[in-house]
Parts: sequence; C-alpha cells; structure tokens
Amino acid sequence: MIGISKLYCGAVEPSDVLRYGRESGKLPSHLLQFSADKKPVVVWNMGRRCNLRCVHCYAGSRDIQYEGELTTAEGKALIDDLASFGVPVILFSGGEPLMREDMPELAFYAKEKGLRAVISTNGTLITPEKAKIFKEIDLSYVGVSLDGLRETNDKFRGVKGAFDAALEGIRNCRKEGIKVGLRFTINKKNAQEIRGIFELLEKEEIPRVCFYHLVYSGRGSKMIKEDLSHEETREAVDLIMDLTKDMFSRGIKEEVLTVDNHADGPYVYLRLLREHTDRAEDVYELLQMNEGNSSGIGIGCVSWDGSVHADQFWRQYSFGNVRERKFSEIWMDTSNPIMAGLKNRKPLLTGRCAECKWLSICNGNFRARAEAYFNGMWAPDPACYLSDEEIGVRSE
Repeated sequence: MIGISKLYCGAVEPSDVLRYGRESGKLPSHLLQFSADKKPVVVWNMGRRCNLRCVHCYAGSRDIQYEGELTTAEGKALIDDLASFGVPVILFSGGEPLMREDMPELAFYAKEKGLRAVISTNGTLITPEKAKIFKEIDLSYVGVSLDGLRETNDKFRGVKGAFDAALEGIRNCRKEGIKVGLRFTINKKNAQEIRGIFELLEKEEIPRVCFYHLVYSGRGSKMIKEDLSHEETREAVDLIMDLTKDMFSRGIKEEVLTVDNHADGPYVYLRLLREHTDRAEDVYELLQMNEGNSSGIGIGCVSWDGSVHADQFWRQYSFGNVRERKFSEIWMDTSNPIMAGLKNRKPLLTGRCAECKWLSICNGNFRARAEAYFNGMWAPDPACYLSDEEIGVRSE
C-alpha cells in the first residue's frame, strides 16, 4: 500500500509517525502501515457467497450456498484471539460479507474487543437501514469496489445495475457519516477510466480511493493477459500522481493510494528526485518505515473455512486452521519453511529482486504473482515495472 497523497503530496511527514512511537496499537488507521511492530491486519473472508460475478475475483465466488464456513461462535473465538494477539484491524471480506446475516453482530463484537473493524464490500447491499447499523457499530471504514464507471463496472461485476446499486450504498454510508472509499483494480479494460474515478471522487465527496494492481489469483489468474504492460503501468501511476496533485492544488485533500505493487514506492521517490523537491528524503524515510510487501508479516488472511494464509491472494498454501489452533499460534510458528521464508525472505529471493537496490523498501513485492507467472515462490514479481537501471541491476 503506497499512499500517493501521503508521499507525493505531503499529507504525511515522518514526524507524524514518530510522535506515536510507531506502535500499531497507538497509531491512527491512516498511519498503521508505518508501524514498527507490524502486527498483522487480518482479512477474514467470512463467507464465500457473493451476489455478483466479478471477472477478477480472487475467491472465485458465486451466488450459491457454500458449506464449512466458520460459525458465529467460531468467529467470535477468532476475534477473541486476534484481540489478545494485538491485531490492530480486522477486515471483513468475502465473497460478499453482507450475505452473512451475522456480519453486523461479529463486527460489533470486534469493536467491543478493541479491534478496528472495516469491511470490504461490493456496496450493492448497503441499504439505508444497513448504513444505520454500520453507524451504530462504529465501523472504521467501508471500502466499496468499483472497477470503472457504469458500463465498464457492470461488465466486470457481471450484473447490470451493479454500479448504480454500489453508488447508492456509498451515498447511504456518507449520509450516516461513515468513512467510505473506492477500490479500483487496474487492468487494460478500465485504465482509461482512472480520470473518471477521480471525477466521481470529487462529485460524490468520497474521502478515499485505492487503486489496486492486478494479482493473478482466483478468477484473476485468467486475466494475466489483461494486466497492464510495464509502460502502461508507469503511465497509470503517473496519471494517478498527476490527478492527486491537481486535487491537492485545489484544496481537495482526499486520500489516494495504490495497492499490491510495491514498485510504486521507489517510483514515487524517483519522480520526486527528478522534480528536485526537498521532500524526496522524507519520502524515502517513510518508505523505509513501510518496509514493502508484508504478506506473512503485517497482513494475513483467514478463509471462510478457517484456513490461515499469508494474504488473501496466496490461497494455495495454508499454515493451519483456526478450528485446530489459534491464529496467533499459527502466525508465529516458523517451523513451516514458507512462513519462516516470508518473515525473512530477502536471502531467498532470486533474479532481479535479489539484486535490487530497493529491496529494503519493497521486500520482493508479491509472491502470489511471482509464483503464478514463473512457478517459483521466490522468483521476481513480473509486475515490477522499474528498469534495470532504476533498480541498479546491470543489463546483460
């Protein structure tokens, strides 16, 4: 997660982080990525069922009843353990989490236990009544997935009317004063709508947008050819920076982030160096605090059946099940060589990653993408768009 508004536009300074002592339990949500202890943010895919049919869904969800999901009681036991372990945030995801009737009960329980509760949703089921419940729960954040404007989004979501329903859900949250944001996965078929998403952000006064790079997982594994080329990725990230800077210049200081490609960090820094700004070194300090990809360290996933994964995309490896052992025990057990490797991956990385001068602030990027493309979990991430010259590797 690379905060374009934080880094490029100066919404966050290193001193903002340091005054909290860099402890995840004391940092406000927008600074958690800079914590020193890196307690994991846990994504709980609480159910697999979904009312939409998104072409890039990492969970491969359908609108059918799935068996074997954690019960309400098992969910509360999981939350108890996460709270005791010091997890700062639980992210309720799916499938579509609102298709579980006990989602509000579990979110409220998480808040009672001191966790910050957020939800990742397609937004189509957020009625005015649901938004009022979210307000009562005091959800920290609601992230709504939109992959373009009306026509494009509905094609990606596989259901006509999904855009309008999601937008209504966003408006219902805004009416209740709930922080809500957009989640947009960039690919060849929607990159041209990035500018339109910024316009929507302003028009609807949505305070946050996250632009996700495509990860080859679930149905998304069939979209490798739809991923942006390296040059197209650079153009997209530059456009996001340009549009964020333009907003800030006009006093509109919405939060803009890119997610799931840590090459964005060095790319922002290199652009600041080219622009001869004295902000570059502050950004480098923040990137060092961020530490790059955090799968198996500062981000984890519990699946609908209780399986524990390094992140929500790398689902072919399970380190255990919360029905058999507590998440906290599984997470800290480095007898598993893959878990141990993720927690200290730099010596294991191969190719360009192993030689890259930005390794300390990228941490090798996404293992799920590397394995899907190269069939090797420690291979380079194919989505790294930095040139050999930019990463300090001599071209052969």
